[in-house]
Amino acid sequence: MASYKISKLQVTNFRNLQPDIIEFSPQINCILGENGNGKTNILEAVYVLANKKSFRKNTSFPQYLGIDGEKPEIIFSSVLHNEDEELVSYSGKMENGSSNWYLNGQPTKRKIGINVVFINPFDSFSFHNTSSFRRNWIDTHLSMLDDQYKKTLSRYNSALKFRNTLLSKKPSKYLEQIKVIDIDFSECAKILTEKRMQFLKELNPYCGQTFQQVFSEEHKLEIVLDSRVIGLTSKNIYDMLQTRLEKDQIVGHTTYCVHKDDYVLLFDGLNSFEFCSLGQQKMSYLSLLFAYIELFRYKFRAYPIVLIDDVSGELDRFRWQKLVEHLEKSQFQVLITTANEAFKEELEKIRDAKKIIIKSGSILK
Repeated sequence: MASYKISKLQVTNFRNLQPDIIEFSPQINCILGENGNGKTNILEAVYVLANKKSFRKNTSFPQYLGIDGEKPEIIFSSVLHNEDEELVSYSGKMENGSSNWYLNGQPTKRKIGINVVFINPFDSFSFHNTSSFRRNWIDTHLSMLDDQYKKTLSRYNSALKFRNTLLSKKPSKYLEQIKVIDIDFSECAKILTEKRMQFLKELNPYCGQTFQQVFSEEHKLEIVLDSRVIGLTSKNIYDMLQTRLEKDQIVGHTTYCVHKDDYVLLFDGLNSFEFCSLGQQKMSYLSLLFAYIELFRYKFRAYPIVLIDDVSGELDRFRWQKLVEHLEKSQFQVLITTANEAFKEELEKIRDAKKIIIKSGSILK
């Protein structure tokens, strides 16, 4: 897998950002400024450069487009360091419904493998309160590690969509077709479950270790899969789908399979949602993310770019300090924002950290 760090970025017509050239350190980059000046927009621009989509929900080209742009297009220009410390250029133009990208001046249709992990100040709440968010979190991060999982998940979702379409019509007319779909559907469900279990088995040893490293507290932190199909064969899953088919016909959709599975984050053996304070939940969620980053490095001998959008809420000053110390010792490239003056003071203590100050979308020199 290719590994990149971002060295320079210039974007034109992206939200409120001015077309300034932003230079980044390969280690810690502290993006500072008052709320509403464009700090998060810098993180989003890097994320869109890597993934061709935003980390914000329900966001598309019209939402990216700056209000002062003369043309309905967004231009990205970047310089990256690859794993051999060579400089490469990566640029692109996005329009409504299409985009064109160039690597070292040559057209490329595929993503080049800029891997980023985004840490949002509100995601800890969503992770602990919303099962669909937990499922999506696992699917997104596991897909970055395992291309077969990503392809199987796409196959499963396509089959689920088609199955639900048939169930929403006159299902008795399509029963044989549904049963044929269920053969591949069941096989996909088995593969996804096995890969989720393996992922958690690999991730969990890093979780408690990372919690201790980041926050200097020893707790057993692990995430477990809550599923009815663990250990079942594809034939077992197929049979389960057939026993539920009558109910599925009545309600007009697939009432259960692995798209309904859930995950539980355990803190010293207890459900962190039910037994932890907001601060402990935030610490647990951050530890889970940093554990994933370490697993990523183990798998690919390289780190992703880590984007951190002001995570100081619900953490006291001692825990800020511990988080900053962890970042200072880390080997991955970090872009971190804050408008919190106390947290800003801690970030500014990081040796050799680069300060990027933004005001009204412009980078102050």
